Order: sequence, then C-alpha cells, then structure tokens
Amino acid sequence: MTVKHETEVEDWLDNIEPDPAAARDASHMRRIIAANEALDTAQTELRDAVNAAREAGDSWAVIGVALGISRQAAQQRFSGAVSIPPPA
Repeated sequence: MTVKHETEVEDWLDNIEPDPAAARDASHMRRIIAANEALDTAQTELRDAVNAAREAGDSWAVIGVALGISRQAAQQRFSGAVSIPPPA
C-alpha cells in the first residue's frame, strides 16, 4: 500500500458515520461467553468434588445417587478424571 493510498483510506475511515440503527447489540454474545465460562468453572468444581469424594472413600454408587445417574454412568464419566491413591 502506498502512502497516498494509506492516507486516502485513513481519511475515508475518519469520515464514516455509522448508522446507530444498524448496530447490533452484543449482549447475547456476552451472555454466551459468560455462560460458557461459568460452565467450565462448574465442570471443574464437579470434577474436584467427585475426586474428593472418591479420595474420602465414597463409592461410585453414592456419587451416582448425588448426580442422579447410575453408578456405572458416574464411573464412566469421571473415572479418568479421578486420581485415587492405591490402597496401602
């Protein structure tokens, strides 16, 4: 881009008057972003809570009841995310 062209583009951009009626409200996008961040936080908290329950000796059946799912579903969902120390 030449200097003359850059100046013309800058002048053109400086003289644009956006139509406020055509502007879009970004509140929906902000809400989606906030909900996604809250979901990530909640998933981390749930994973940590399940990990703490397993480390405390709670069974998958008890965790399943707390989640409203079967023992097998709880184990399948969280067994890879849970680190339980081996029995001594």
